[in-house]
Amino acid sequence: MISITPTTLVLHRNPSFFFFFPSTTTRPNPTYPSFFTVRSSSSSSASSTSLQELEKEQGELRSELYASAPFLPIKSAKRVILVRHGQSTWNEEGRIQGSSDFSVLTKKGEAQAETSRQMLIDDSFDACFSSPLIRSKRTAEIIWGSRETELITDSDLREIDLYSFQGLLKHEGKAKFGPAFRQWQVDAANFNIDGHYPVRELWARARSCWTRILLHESRSVLVVAHNAVNQALVATAIGLGTEYFRILLQSNCGVSVLDFTPQPEGRSPFICLNRLNQTPNSPIAAGSSGGRKTSNRIILACHGYTQSNPEASTSGDLPMNMLGIIQSQKTAELLLDLKVSSIISSPKKACFETAMAISRIAWVLTVCHAMWR
Repeated sequence: MISITPTTLVLHRNPSFFFFFPSTTTRPNPTYPSFFTVRSSSSSSASSTSLQELEKEQGELRSELYASAPFLPIKSAKRVILVRHGQSTWNEEGRIQGSSDFSVLTKKGEAQAETSRQMLIDDSFDACFSSPLIRSKRTAEIIWGSRETELITDSDLREIDLYSFQGLLKHEGKAKFGPAFRQWQVDAANFNIDGHYPVRELWARARSCWTRILLHESRSVLVVAHNAVNQALVATAIGLGTEYFRILLQSNCGVSVLDFTPQPEGRSPFICLNRLNQTPNSPIAAGSSGGRKTSNRIILACHGYTQSNPEASTSGDLPMNMLGIIQSQKTAELLLDLKVSSIISSPKKACFETAMAISRIAWVLTVCHAMWR
C-alpha cells in the first residue's frame, strides 16, 4: 500500500472546533506542488519523485494525488455550508441512485428541505452552488427561496458515478455483480466497475469543485448536493483520502459547515470543520446516520473554556471559567434526550467538571455508570 502526503497536517483543537492546517515546518508552495513524498508500508524510507513520474508509474492513484494537494490561497475569509438533498423516491425504495437523474423528492423530502431552510434562515448566503440532478436542485430551490441571485449548477457536484449499479435495488446488485458488489461494500476506495474507480474519480471531482467555490467572490456559500460528493468535499478539505469514504456520512438535508481563513504569503488557507452532519433534529439523536441504522454511538465532547486565556496553550490543569461552565451546561441540555450508558473522562479538572455537568442530567433520565480516567 502506498500513501501520498504532499504536506504535513496538524490537528489543532479549541473548545468548539477542529482546525486542520499545514504544519509550520512544511510550507507548501501556493501553487500545486511538483513533488510529493511517497511512503510505502513495505519500506520505512521515503523518496521523492515528480508528479509526472508518479502518474506514469501509479496511474491508478491519480485521483488521490489531486485530492491531497494543498488548496490555492484565498483573499478573504469564506464560509461554505454543505447540504444534502431531501429524501428522494429512490432513497425510499432503497434503489442505487448514483449520478442517475430519475428520482425526485418525496413529500417527506420536500418537508425536510423546508425544515433545513428554516434552520439556515439566519445565514446570509451570497451564492448557491447546486448539483444539476433534480433531487438536489429542488432542495436548493426550497432553501434558496426568493433570493434574486440565480443558482449556480455545477456538474462536478453530481452524485458519485456508479455506472452499471445505477437503478438497481441493493439485493439486485448483489445477485447480478457478486464479488464486485461485495468490494463496493467493504473496499469502496479500490472498487472498480466498467473500467472506472468511482470513489477515486469522486475525490478528484471534489478537488475541482473546491477550486471554483473558493475562487468565487462570495464570502458565504451554500452548496446543495449529495451524500457521497459532500463526503468527498469534507474529506478533501481536511486532507483525508478515499479510505474515509462512508466515514463522513451525511443524512438527508444534513448540514456540514467549513470555514476558510486566508493566510499570509500566499499560503493555503486554514480550514475549520465547524459542523458535521447537523440535522434539523438533535445532532446527536440516536437511530441512524446518513440513512444507515446505528447500534452503538460514541459522542466526543470537549471541555468548556478554562480560567486561563481561551486562546492560550492547552497545557496545564485548570478548572473552567464561567463561560466554560455555561458551555458545559448547554452541552448537557443538548444530550437531554439521549440515553447515556457510561461516561469516560480525562482526569483534567475542566474535563471532569464537564463530564459531571452531563452526568447530573443523565442520572435523572437513565441509569448511568460513570467511569473516570
